[in-house]
Amino acid sequence: MDELPLQRPGRAQPAPAPAVPTFALWQLGFRPFYLLAGIFAALDIVLWTLQFGGTIGAAVLRGPLWHAHEMLFGYALAVIAGFLLTAVRNWTNRPTPTGAPLMLLAAIWLLARVLVLGPWPLAAALANAAFPVAVAIGIGIPIVRSRNRRNYFFVGLLVLLGTLALVVHAALDGFLAFDPLHGVRLGLDVVLFIMVVMAGRVVPMFTNNGIAGLNARRNPLVEKLSLGSVIALFVVDLLPAQAFPWTGALAGIVAAAAALANATRLALWQPWRTFSTPLVWVLHVAYAWIVVHLLLRAGVAAGLVAHSVSVHALTVGGIGGLTIGMMTRTARGHTARPLRADGFEATMYALVFAAALVRVFGPIASPEHLVVFVQASAILWAAAFGLYVVRAWPVLTRPRLDGKPG
Repeated sequence: MDELPLQRPGRAQPAPAPAVPTFALWQLGFRPFYLLAGIFAALDIVLWTLQFGGTIGAAVLRGPLWHAHEMLFGYALAVIAGFLLTAVRNWTNRPTPTGAPLMLLAAIWLLARVLVLGPWPLAAALANAAFPVAVAIGIGIPIVRSRNRRNYFFVGLLVLLGTLALVVHAALDGFLAFDPLHGVRLGLDVVLFIMVVMAGRVVPMFTNNGIAGLNARRNPLVEKLSLGSVIALFVVDLLPAQAFPWTGALAGIVAAAAALANATRLALWQPWRTFSTPLVWVLHVAYAWIVVHLLLRAGVAAGLVAHSVSVHALTVGGIGGLTIGMMTRTARGHTARPLRADGFEATMYALVFAAALVRVFGPIASPEHLVVFVQASAILWAAAFGLYVVRAWPVLTRPRLDGKPG
């Protein structure tokens, strides 16, 4: 006869602890989208350099349009999606997509990346428009149900990006008399605004939390001018140059004003006191690249620099720096790891900013060596994000260190 397990009378046995999954990629939005963004950032630049040199081509999008489109609607949107799907849960105390719904969002994003390489223009257009709209629904439901009015605008911005994706593809296919590259530029204006908003919310907080005794401040007037001038820049870019021939000069004036406002905002955060803390200084340096971008946009209007150098100050230095800094910082926080960058992460940051320096100031100093600077910048960028993927894979795919969900 089998023996029964002995138990003290009157004392119930504790319930067994729930099993902790060993694979946590689909537990919260930042996990798959930070990982996908990192992989894509490294691979996209390699593919672009091959396209730039004439080795390969794409069917739907070709040349600079493919590169610009994919860094905007591929890389940048993936990071924004990961951040918002995670942050909205904290802002609203309501769930955002996890598990199967999160897998579906990732599948839409992946499908869009594949379709632009093949001969399926309509499918590519629909997939690229569907992704930001699907993310808008994923964050919009908890935002609306919790009446979190402060963040309603994020839903609208994602829908706007979906609309711009459709505009780009419609212009490319001849349905709109519109330059598809200008549609991408408008999308970059929207992403610039998202970056400025998110940086204003988190950089002072991360700075004060990460460096004892530092008082990074926010001034209400400076905040309004910083955000308002970026919105004004988008509005000016919306005006058709054929009907309003003075838009170029106006854009230069607005960009110069935006540079001044955002430089003042950055100065209030005291970036010169952050260089002993990589997890903080990366955000400050990235924001400084946004100021550089705005100054260069004013230079473009004055005929002093090429438009591409201004764009890459934003995309490589500003967006690249802010996103890799936020991906490492927020992933550490949401996986219960120490909020302290190691040598590998500091190296990633240095590589991204080196890529920005080479891509922006190399062609200014020596335009005849543009191809060399593009290739050197691409190597530095790909190295940074290749290192990120290697370091982030175990962090993003394994459970939190404290055993909590998420």
